Amino acid sequence: MSGKYPNRIKQLPLYDGRFDAYKLTAEGADVLFASYPAGTSIPEHTHDTDNHGVITRGELLLTMNGKTERYGVGSWYHVPAHTPHAADFEVATDEVEFWFKV
Repeated sequence: MSGKYPNRIKQLPLYDGRFDAYKLTAEGADVLFASYPAGTSIPEHTHDTDNHGVITRGELLLTMNGKTERYGVGSWYHVPAHTPHAADFEVATDEVEFWFKV
């Protein structure tokens, strides 16, 4: 992974999914420290979790409910559980995602 996370975070277990992330498991939630190379595209999908995230480097293009919004460094976004959404990363991007169990 190319993210600029502290060594302590890089010691966390790797997330096994469609993108690279370090996973911190907490009661009632998972916390992912994710990195996406420029050009990454994640097709439409849903989660059983209520997701909140903050961009720490780069930019997220999030498509949800037929609308695409850009989120830059310091911006928070929310994807409600069971909501179809897709993500695109035109530039290398890091983020911290909180996946709350519902």
